[in-house]
Amino acid sequence: MNFISLIGVELTKLRRSKIILILLTPVVIMWIPSILNAKINFNLQGIPITPEHNFFIQGFMGMAWFMIPASLLICTTLLVQTERNHKGFLKMLSLPLSSTKLCLAKFTILLLLATVQMVMSIGTYYLCCATVSQLQNYNFILEPLYVISNVLQIYAGAIPLAAVFWMIATLIQAPVFFVGTGLASLVPSILMINTKFWFLYPMSYPFYLLMTAYGKAAEGIYETEIAWLPWLPTAMLITITALAISCIRFGVSERR
Repeated sequence: MNFISLIGVELTKLRRSKIILILLTPVVIMWIPSILNAKINFNLQGIPITPEHNFFIQGFMGMAWFMIPASLLICTTLLVQTERNHKGFLKMLSLPLSSTKLCLAKFTILLLLATVQMVMSIGTYYLCCATVSQLQNYNFILEPLYVISNVLQIYAGAIPLAAVFWMIATLIQAPVFFVGTGLASLVPSILMINTKFWFLYPMSYPFYLLMTAYGKAAEGIYETEIAWLPWLPTAMLITITALAISCIRFGVSERR
């Protein structure tokens, strides 16, 4: 069975799950306050940013800091626990397939789910913009290229985070401890982006990228350039290392 076929099998397993609803719920929740409090975008207290850019940044702030990582955490838990509860790992490992290929196929599904949520986030943003524009008689809608490029950056920055969560899931069997560890790791992300060593903490990547977009939209508030060095090589190293450990540890406990 080739890699594409494995992806198809994994997608079939998700057909009856409620995982899409789980991905949509935080997206909707995050934009409700933005609609209800749309007027504050006209009272920026001297911050040099337009109302439409402020609406975009504030709307995605909760997503970048908490909801995207939390969604990855929940999806990882569901992908792993569904197999463990139904002895799926034992069935898969009994097949003449590489455990590394199986591990990477499941991780690919995790990234596909993040992509689905990204599309949902962009669609929800434009629906909210259209609503608020009508209510406030002001055009809050930004150019699609600006929105898509920034949201794509935020979700791309979450790939190392997804790899780390996937690694932890292969190392920790108890879902309660895994979820607790994951949620606890999100708390320091706001503090980490203000240190010189933020690039060592993948949980801070999505929020760092959003704040860089904020700096470009509001000159003088935050840094405007992404520090590609040493961030990019560090992020790649973290991702590769986490996936390597995941592939080595994938299914080890089930084989015992």
